[in-house]
Amino acid sequence: MLQAEQRGEPYVKAHHSRALMDRIGRTHRSVEFKHMNISAVLQELGRPTIRGYKAKANYQGALLGAVERYLSTHPEFDAQLEPPPIWGMGEDFALFEESPPTLRDAVWTRDPDMERLVRKFDPAARDARNRALGFAGEELVVNAERRKLQALDRPDLAMKVRWISQEDGDGAGYDIHSFDRAGQDRLIEVKTTIGSRTTPFYLTRNEHKLSAERPEAFRLYRLFEFSKAPRLFKLQPPLEQAVQLSPEVYRASFGSA
Repeated sequence: MLQAEQRGEPYVKAHHSRALMDRIGRTHRSVEFKHMNISAVLQELGRPTIRGYKAKANYQGALLGAVERYLSTHPEFDAQLEPPPIWGMGEDFALFEESPPTLRDAVWTRDPDMERLVRKFDPAARDARNRALGFAGEELVVNAERRKLQALDRPDLAMKVRWISQEDGDGAGYDIHSFDRAGQDRLIEVKTTIGSRTTPFYLTRNEHKLSAERPEAFRLYRLFEFSKAPRLFKLQPPLEQAVQLSPEVYRASFGSA
């Protein structure tokens, strides 16, 4: 069902549920609830979920093993879920913006088995490796920034928007140089995922440093659910007030550096 959704193919949920009920001898309610449990696991793994099956997190441990076995034996799963970089999203595509998630007040501890599964199928590492996904997200934001400035009656600034990561290469600490209405710099770093709004992402040392050095200009644009209908929220420095930052990588050398 999920793969059919991603490909834009019609299907009938009731037919799938009935076939499953006949096969395993469970009630409709039981089958529907299990699908919601699967949504909860996929959401934790930064994968899309089937539309209409709201995540229900009180799943049994056996479900984690089943999902792990499936993903391990079907490496093509992620590739099938990700659309081509452009799938009808032209320059006029409307990018919906919403407010960012909030940090949880209490310290939240993930189930150890789920934590192991997330580390094995790390969604942040997957998204970081996917250059086509990153390119598509940046392209969408470049077009959106130019449209925004045109709508603000600043075509002069719209013409000056630069796609830094493509024109100058990586390493600047941001992907796009844009502006606000008054002409002040907006240094935009784009992070794109096929997962939900709370899917984790990687932040490089350069990006974090720039956010601290230019807090008035730096903005992090988080695009999520990119394989469905991309949505956006924005973060501004200090980033530590918006996300939990933890070291993930260490630099190893054989001398002073």
